[in-house]
Amino acid sequence: MPWNILVDKPNDQSSRWSSESNYPPQYLVLKLERPAIVQNITFGKYEKTHVCNLKKFKVFGGMNEENMTELLSSGLKNDYNKETFTLKHKIDEQMFPCRFIKIVPLLSWGPSFNFSIWYVELSGIDDPDVVQPCLNWYSKYREQEAIRLCLKHFRQHNYTEAFESLQKKTKIALEHPMLTDLHDKLVLKGDFDACEELIEKAVNDGLFNQYISQQEYKPRWSQIIPKSTKGDGEDNRPGMRGGHQMVIDVQTETVYLFGGWDGTQDLADFWAYSVKENQWTCISRDTEKENGPSARSCHKMCIDIQRRQIYTLGRYLDSSVRNSKSLKSDFYRYDIDTNTWMLLSEDTAADGGPKLVFDHQVWCTDKYMVELISAW
Repeated sequence: MPWNILVDKPNDQSSRWSSESNYPPQYLVLKLERPAIVQNITFGKYEKTHVCNLKKFKVFGGMNEENMTELLSSGLKNDYNKETFTLKHKIDEQMFPCRFIKIVPLLSWGPSFNFSIWYVELSGIDDPDVVQPCLNWYSKYREQEAIRLCLKHFRQHNYTEAFESLQKKTKIALEHPMLTDLHDKLVLKGDFDACEELIEKAVNDGLFNQYISQQEYKPRWSQIIPKSTKGDGEDNRPGMRGGHQMVIDVQTETVYLFGGWDGTQDLADFWAYSVKENQWTCISRDTEKENGPSARSCHKMCIDIQRRQIYTLGRYLDSSVRNSKSLKSDFYRYDIDTNTWMLLSEDTAADGGPKLVFDHQVWCTDKYMVELISAW
């Protein structure tokens, strides 16, 4: 029965409204005692998960049943907890009232089951001193929108006299003046160059900023093919590898790459890639020979851009080569300006730091500190 939704009885399986079938249109219309600003809707549920709970639904509202605005499109979790949703109750930052609320089930959690609503609670503002001014504004708003639709129809069908007469009498603008100008240049005059200039002006004036800010970012990948030099070969650029590490100096637009696993052995080569020049430079073929870290993979690096220094910590060791000596966790720092490595610690665990780790994370803070999140 529809009135069952007025009482919250989560332990009573019969205390609900159920549709006759799961085929649309199925809906439940609530009539308020008087117009109100309906801001929230709360759905109660049965004390257990239920196949008839609404997985998808919509809520509409308006002053009459024939003309309603969509207030919400959402769904309920299939559990026993009440859920509250915020309903659309503003147009152009102005609140509008509703007398009727229409709940339209679209999908139940059980695909072949009918829809059930156990309990509904509406909250908002019904104070006449607040609602009446909103009702007056809403009536005026609907009248203006109706006139604008007429203006749109007249212009689309080239009823110029009717369009100009209605616009002059009502003093209602159909659209932004720039759109009217665009219609004049594109539809009436066919001046494409002027249209492009108008669009560029709109971009410069920031008219598209709000729309652009609401768009989802879409990644676009492009392959980077470094420049080739005379006699260029595999020796002049890093080979294929995994488990390596890269950091970027955003000030000089330089990417640094160190180490990795080539499929047969760990690597100790050190490279720099210039984003501006699109070219690789080998800094060292073997950093261990230059007082730097030994060959390794699954290590981590971070860069201190202010001091122009790179830190590296950790590495992966196969179980077959692990011993008390190899399990020591060394910690190195590379100075970009002097092109020199410095051993900060032979064993960070012995110095009160982390044991040997791999697949961890390190980064530099604004306070010139290196922080670590351990993994393995």
